[in-house]
Amino acid sequence: MSNQVRYSATAAAAQLQAGHFDHVRENVLAARDEVIADVALANSGEPIPKEKQPLDAGFIELPQDLLADLDAQGGDSLLGRIQTAANAFAAQVDRMLVLGIGGSYMGARALFEALCHPYHNELPRAQRNGVPRLSFEGNNVDSDAVSGLLDLITTGKNSAEISDRWGIVVISKSGGTLETAVAFRLFREALENFYGNNAAEATQLVIPVTGETGKLRDFSKQRGYPVTFPIPDGVGGRFSVFTAVGLLPAAVLGIDIRQLLQGAADATESFRTADYDDNPALQYTAVSHHLEVEHGLNIRVLSTWGKRLEAIGLWYDQLLAESLGKDNRGATPLTGVNTRDLHSRGQQHQEGTLDKLITNLYVARDDSGAVRVPSAGDDWNQDDLNKYAGKPLPEVLEAALQGTNQAYADVNRPTTDLVLPKLDAYHIGALLQILMLATVTEGRLLKINPYGQPGVEDYKRNMNAILSGD
Repeated sequence: MSNQVRYSATAAAAQLQAGHFDHVRENVLAARDEVIADVALANSGEPIPKEKQPLDAGFIELPQDLLADLDAQGGDSLLGRIQTAANAFAAQVDRMLVLGIGGSYMGARALFEALCHPYHNELPRAQRNGVPRLSFEGNNVDSDAVSGLLDLITTGKNSAEISDRWGIVVISKSGGTLETAVAFRLFREALENFYGNNAAEATQLVIPVTGETGKLRDFSKQRGYPVTFPIPDGVGGRFSVFTAVGLLPAAVLGIDIRQLLQGAADATESFRTADYDDNPALQYTAVSHHLEVEHGLNIRVLSTWGKRLEAIGLWYDQLLAESLGKDNRGATPLTGVNTRDLHSRGQQHQEGTLDKLITNLYVARDDSGAVRVPSAGDDWNQDDLNKYAGKPLPEVLEAALQGTNQAYADVNRPTTDLVLPKLDAYHIGALLQILMLATVTEGRLLKINPYGQPGVEDYKRNMNAILSGD
C-alpha cells in the first residue's frame, strides 16, 4: 500500500463521465501554476498587485523552510526553540490552556484529537507520558463555559502540586480579537492569583504566540514574558497550523512536530511535481469544482469515519468557508462523523436535495490491537451478534463505509475518498497541507482571492462599535 495520502473519485465516475471533466485538467494545472507563482511573487519584494492583496501564500513553503532551518541550526532554530519551550512548559504544569479563536485554535484542536489518546484528559499524568491535559477557551464569549473552566482549575487546587498546576498559551496575531483578549485578561488574572506572590512563576507560565507587531506583542514585552513565538507575516490564521500556532501546543502534547512538517513538505513537493492523475490536491480540486459547476453540488460534506477525525473536518469548515465564500460564491462545507451521523443526516444525504458531494475521510483498515465483537452463550444471544463474534471493529466500520457508499451509488449520489494509510503525525501533516493547497488552487480557479476574510472583519467592527456605544 502507498505511504501517501490517497484520493479516489471512482465512486463519482458516472457524474464525471456525464459532464466535461476532461476539460477541467488544463484549468486546474493553470491554477496550480498560479499558486506556485504566488509564492515567488510574495517572496520577490515587489509590490503586490491590488487584485492579489492580501497574498498570504507563506504557508506553502513554510514546512520545508522550518525543517531546513532545524537541520542548519539545531536547537537554535525556531523548531528547536519551540521544542525546548514546550518541554519546559510541560514539565511545570498538568493543564495547558490554549486561548485563541478560528485559525488560532482549530489547527491545534485537529492535531490534538487526531494524534492524542481519545481520552487524553481523563488519563493520569503517567499514562499521558508526563504531558499536560489540554483545555481550549477564548473561542467564544460564553460566561458559563468560562466560569466552569475557572472553577475547574482554581477551586480547591494547590499550586505546589503538579497535578493542579496550569499555564496559558495565548494565540492572537494582532491581540485585538475580542473573544481571545477577554479570555486572556480573565485567565491571566486567575493565573496570577493562583500562583500568589510568586509573580515570576506566573510570568513563566504564559507563552504568547502573536505577530511581530500588535497589541499582544506590545503587552508581552511590557509584561516581560520570557518566551514569545511569532506568527509570520504572509501566513493567514486558517493557514497557520504549521507555525507556532499549531506546533507549540502539539509539541507540549508530545506530538512529533518534525514528522508533522515532513508530511506537509512532502505533500507540497507532490503538489508541485506529481503527475495530474497522481496528485491528490489537484484531483480533489478538479472533482470538487467540476461537480459543483456542472452538477450543482455546492454542499461539500467531509464525512469522517471515526471520532478522532472530526476536528479535522471542523478545521476544514473554516478553511473552505473563509477562503472561497466570497462574491456570492463558494461551496458550503459540512462535517459529519460516521457511523454516528448516518442516524441523523444520513437520510437527507441519501434522499434529500441533490446538492451534496460527500468525501469520505478515513484511515486504512488496521486490525492490529483492535477491539473485537465478543461471543456470548446461546442463552445470551438475543442481540443476534454471535454471527459477528470475533470480527474487529475496524471491519465493522469498513462494512458500514462500503454499505453507505453503495446506498448512495444506487441513487446516483456521488462520493469520493480521502484515505490516510496511517493515523500518525506524518500523514496528518500531509492531509492538512493537501487541503490547504487544494483550497487556494480552487480559489485561483474561481478567480476568487482565497486569502483574507472581509466578512469576518465586518462582524468584528460591528461588535466593537455596539459594545463601545458608537
